[in-house]
Amino acid sequence: MATFLLVHGAWHSGRSWDRVVPLLESAGHRVLAPSLTGYGDKAHLLGPEVGLGTHVDDVTGLIEGERLDDVVLVGHSYAGMVVSGVAHRVPERIARLVFLDAMVPEDGEAAVDVLPVTKRLIDVAVDGWRVPPMPEQPPPLGLFGVTDPEDVAWLRSMLSDQPVRCLQEPVRLDDPAARTIPRTHIHCVGAGPAGITRRPVPAGERVRELPTGHDCMITMPVELVGLLLEAA
Repeated sequence: MATFLLVHGAWHSGRSWDRVVPLLESAGHRVLAPSLTGYGDKAHLLGPEVGLGTHVDDVTGLIEGERLDDVVLVGHSYAGMVVSGVAHRVPERIARLVFLDAMVPEDGEAAVDVLPVTKRLIDVAVDGWRVPPMPEQPPPLGLFGVTDPEDVAWLRSMLSDQPVRCLQEPVRLDDPAARTIPRTHIHCVGAGPAGITRRPVPAGERVRELPTGHDCMITMPVELVGLLLEAA
């Protein structure tokens, strides 16, 4: 049995994994899919002080509080920043990192460094600190790659604003032990918005692809679970 810790991306909540969790559990694994501070059941905690460090603390605290070991730590999108920071806090507890269509930072980088197009979102922040969710686009882009009307409505129901500090705060990756954790990169290679460029994956790190949009946990949960089980 593996322990999967699924970390959602910007604007989303732990509910975004609702189609993935039961499939992993039915395969005999333990699964945790928390909402980060400011999202889902913690949406009332949203504020300008919430940043990347807050979310790294959320996940690190959960791992330590639940005494989790041999964790398959999965970060979607912005959460690539989060899981990278967590891996350098508690490397001894992480069995594998999975970057799911995710930002992959270097030490000292913020989300705006990894994905410069993010600066446009900061420029339109409400009240100077809240970035509204991305607007829905015509198919095939949809809402984060989701195009089915019922799925779009469900996804929209879980979205919250993203604090600017999450995008501007640098991540600290200063524990050499974390660099030995095996990594898997799952790339969503369906239609995507302009201006998104993916960094080359270092040699020796596993790469897999899904022919769908960004929110593959909603559009291709069965196929995603197959790749996660392969990574475990």
